[in-house]
Amino acid sequence: MNTNTMSQEHAKSSSKIRTIAQIGMLGAISVILMLFEIPLPFAPSFYEIDFSEVPVLVGCFAMGPAAGAAIELIKILLNFAINGTITAGVGELANFLLGCSFVVPAGIIYKKMHTRKGAIIGMLTGTIIMTIFGCFLNAFVLLPAYGKAFGMPIEALVGMGSAVNPYVTSLLTFALFAVAPFNIIKGVIDSLIVFLIYKKIRPIFKMQH
Repeated sequence: MNTNTMSQEHAKSSSKIRTIAQIGMLGAISVILMLFEIPLPFAPSFYEIDFSEVPVLVGCFAMGPAAGAAIELIKILLNFAINGTITAGVGELANFLLGCSFVVPAGIIYKKMHTRKGAIIGMLTGTIIMTIFGCFLNAFVLLPAYGKAFGMPIEALVGMGSAVNPYVTSLLTFALFAVAPFNIIKGVIDSLIVFLIYKKIRPIFKMQH
């Protein structure tokens, strides 16, 4: 093995180690950000916005969609280890899928269109996909799981929505008038933060695109 080959192998090894470290770091930051939640006036108290997808989206843009999915998984696993679960893991799995539905499409589009316009299109697409997927996921997985975990019928959960949002009268309207705007706001806020900070922090990752 010549010196040039050894140098290339060393560079690849260093790059992999750096990538793994960055994925772990962003996952840890995401878990911390999950602790800071903001309630919304049109949704029940168990729907609160946090900014934990910001580091995930940053990782997606800096290292690719696969890295973003890995960061999302680390975030969910660390949170599970620290706080446990009240839905036998169903809620955590759903949150992982929901987070990936936002960041992975954004990362894929940005990888193909590596421009500011590509980033905007990617984040907009991710927000739309997350919103649509979130409605189905909440209606058919999350809300039933929460109802079972707390021993509450679906009607009781709908009633909690109706108490803060008069447009919520059924599971369908819960998804349309509470879950959908929740995910839209979350996607827009997270996208705006990443749009404002990514150019400044990108050199930290020292990634070659």
